[in-house]
Amino acid sequence: MTNSDKQSSEGVGAHYDRAMMLETRARTRKAIHDIAAQIHPGMVEEDAVALARDVLKAADMLRGWHGIYVRFGSNTLKTFGDKSEPGKILGADDIFFIDIGPIWKHWEGDGGETFTTGTGSDFMAAKRDVRILFDRVHDKWRTDHSTGVDLYTFAEQEAERMGWRLNLDLSGHRLADFPHSVIHKGALANADFTPATDLWVLEMHIRHPDRPFGAFFEDLLLSEAA
Repeated sequence: MTNSDKQSSEGVGAHYDRAMMLETRARTRKAIHDIAAQIHPGMVEEDAVALARDVLKAADMLRGWHGIYVRFGSNTLKTFGDKSEPGKILGADDIFFIDIGPIWKHWEGDGGETFTTGTGSDFMAAKRDVRILFDRVHDKWRTDHSTGVDLYTFAEQEAERMGWRLNLDLSGHRLADFPHSVIHKGALANADFTPATDLWVLEMHIRHPDRPFGAFFEDLLLSEAA
């Protein structure tokens, strides 16, 4: 990739503001936990999506650059844009994740996290390990200045070593002042350069090798903790 190609894929819009991007990130992560706190066993997945919409509306995040995804149980295997199996009810010992891409004023947020009910060891391990995997890949970018391609090669190997399978259909993307899609639509996993801080979302979606469930975590690549 030429320097001009890299510059083109890492461009920003007229309203880009790092401080406001980080504020939107904080609001997004708070919304995720506010949604999760109200999800309980016996709830139907469609009702959880409606709940998420209400939480975002109350936070003045009235629209999103992508849909609201709340996935229960085996629906946690679904990738971005896939329709959930309808009527999925959250069990007393179960797993779910939340993935939202809200817009606050001019700025895009994006975040995803996995939660569990009960004490199922495999579910709890998935929740724990997807975050560990994310942190390891994030740290590799910080310390080695790895390309996007190398990050996801490493992620796939690490996931296998940890006993999981990595879904490469969810492989990171740009984020910016809305809409980032007019600047760049490609995946982070295809970036053959070191991605810049504050501009890219790192996504980790793992699945159990035998059982029908997965786990998800995503956040911005940040050179310093925020």
